[in-house]
Amino acid sequence: MDRDRVNQQFEASRPRLRALAHRMLGSYEEAEDAVQEAWLRVDRAGATGVDNIGGWLTTVVARICLDRLRARRSRPEDTSGRLPERRDGAEPAGPEDEVLLAESVGAALLVVLDRLAPAERVAFVLHDVFAVPFDEVGAVLDRTPEAARQLASRARRRVQGTAPAADLDIGRRREVVDAFLGAARGGDLDGLLAVLHPDVVLRPDAEAVRLGSFAETHGAGAVAALLRGGASAARPALVGGLPGLAWAPGGRVRGAIAFDIVDGCIVEIHVVGDGDELVRLDVVVLDA
Repeated sequence: MDRDRVNQQFEASRPRLRALAHRMLGSYEEAEDAVQEAWLRVDRAGATGVDNIGGWLTTVVARICLDRLRARRSRPEDTSGRLPERRDGAEPAGPEDEVLLAESVGAALLVVLDRLAPAERVAFVLHDVFAVPFDEVGAVLDRTPEAARQLASRARRRVQGTAPAADLDIGRRREVVDAFLGAARGGDLDGLLAVLHPDVVLRPDAEAVRLGSFAETHGAGAVAALLRGGASAARPALVGGLPGLAWAPGGRVRGAIAFDIVDGCIVEIHVVGDGDELVRLDVVVLDA
């Protein structure tokens, strides 16, 4: 693979790699350093014979983060339990600002992740947050896929045992969002109704409405009827650190959907089109 193409693919993957490193390391500065170190390694090694450059870059960054987590644990000044950094210095979202709930939950998750062993944290972040298959997770950790599955499962139990499962069960949230997306794209009305709370509310912001989103809509039947057959251009994403959807034509995020999920049901759907809000929510497309 020629150098220019590797450069292009690395830059296209940079937001996802930075987000992955941030969830693993809990620090924006360390995440940037890890991604830069990954680029230096890629630049030295080249990408000859690499078919899946995105997956390869994910592996490189994950191994760098694993090494840093292990080194951190061995130091007496280990910073486990520290509060995660906020890029804009803003206070966590209040209950009246529901679209930012995902951001505060994502911050809470980072605190919990700091209490995991390095291998557990890497397995959980790769699989539950970024949907990396267990055979690839095992390759990063030099473990079998089954051993990687057990590490992620142990981490998941610890995460859910430390904070309310309704807030931090990332795997379950992803399943719900994936089911929603599949049903919407497939025009499956019953599938949509199965994941929507009877009193679900669809809430677009003003910019989303201006760009063509539906108006605020209440009730599972009405919301399902509106969304049936839609979302064809939506892509899986992290929205505020949690599973959601995004529109990113040409690689630039133009809109996102954040979900409030309780007991496996979607209770609110927030359609975000405002550019400043998209920056705050740190939207990262996962299948880039």
